[in-house]
Amino acid sequence: MLKLRQILSPVSEKNHPDLPLLSVVREKGVIVRNIEDKEENHNYVPDDLSGYKLVKIGQFAMNKMKAWQGSYGVSRFDGIVSPAYFVFDIQYDINIDFFNRAIRSIVYVNYFGQASDGIRVGQWDLSMQRMKEIPFLLPPRPEQDQIVRFLDWKVSSVNKLIDVKQRQIGCLNERLLAVINDLLTRGVKNNRAYVKTNMDWASEIPLEWEISRVRNHFEILKRIAGSEGFDVFSVTQQGLKVRNINLYEGQLAANYSGYQFVYPGEFAMNHMDLLTGGVGIADHLGVTSPDYRVFRLFDEERCYAAYYLKIFQLCYRRHAFYRFGRGAANVGRWRLPASAFKNFEIPLPPYDEQIEIVRAIEIEEHKIKTVIDCLQQEIDVLKEFKKRLIADVVTGKIDVRGIEIPEYDLVEEDSDGESEENTESMEGEMDEE
Repeated sequence: MLKLRQILSPVSEKNHPDLPLLSVVREKGVIVRNIEDKEENHNYVPDDLSGYKLVKIGQFAMNKMKAWQGSYGVSRFDGIVSPAYFVFDIQYDINIDFFNRAIRSIVYVNYFGQASDGIRVGQWDLSMQRMKEIPFLLPPRPEQDQIVRFLDWKVSSVNKLIDVKQRQIGCLNERLLAVINDLLTRGVKNNRAYVKTNMDWASEIPLEWEISRVRNHFEILKRIAGSEGFDVFSVTQQGLKVRNINLYEGQLAANYSGYQFVYPGEFAMNHMDLLTGGVGIADHLGVTSPDYRVFRLFDEERCYAAYYLKIFQLCYRRHAFYRFGRGAANVGRWRLPASAFKNFEIPLPPYDEQIEIVRAIEIEEHKIKTVIDCLQQEIDVLKEFKKRLIADVVTGKIDVRGIEIPEYDLVEEDSDGESEENTESMEGEMDEE
């Protein structure tokens, strides 16, 4: 029985701005941050990285504001992390793979939660002194090595099953997107003539449909709330959801009194991020970020709101808005100007067919999402089993000594972890998206 102070020694070395930028994710620990992929890079990257901390292969890095979630791990890479992170040398004679498996297990994550506190919702600061007193169970070195071999074998088997199911979900989502695209741009009637268009996301539409522009049917609104007390809407690719301000769900604003109203039936869109943003319709009065775009449909005789919600959501997923964007795409701020949005071309089918199209889409969504939900439940069970298996093995509840490890294919952890960067170099600013 050791204390972490006997294993970890804090270090802080800076001025290595040319090394890769690393992130910490709950699912995988320390990973290389892909700053070239605009779809993955949603967080602020400062121009000057000289203040970032060096992390070497085999060192332990931690996001101290999210240690309670398990955002830490032994690095397999040389790189740099936010100056708000903790970095440690592992100074004890220990199998670092065993240490990484153990310390990231659910058993020890709970200890980090107990050593963290603060008033900022969802970002509790880890006390270095209390962290040093966290107990750590260390078996003899031969058993450490056997535990690593055993877990690599068993976890690879689980990861392989998870990977198969995730690929199945990906194929189903692609199938659903293709069906939605076809219905929204070709309609529900067969044996009809089509005409070419200049819309790159809809190369042709039925001959009897019209092509119009957003400005002919929608108007942009801006009404700032003068007080708090309203539900706060987040805009996701799935639509609007009410943000639970009592739980950590992204960066939190200091208050919501400056947010803008969204009334029932009105649209809200994240026009700041044209790669991963979204749009939705409010079903009750609430507020959303002052940086989002709120607009309403005024041409209700010719336009069915649910149809155009599907259109706008498809345009996000097909990146149809992207070529009209302006801003800093390298930091996930590629905005759709109001003028470009107003002039954006949209199809205008007959009103009755708009309703039929939405109904057809809902039927397809229900069928495919039912299968996806079943697959996701199976993935969740496998992930929970994996967590419990690791915890039981690293704490000796399952004795793996003497178990012969067969040949197997090493399958890494799935890469669906969510980035934990949160712009620590700007820590203290509480502005939302």
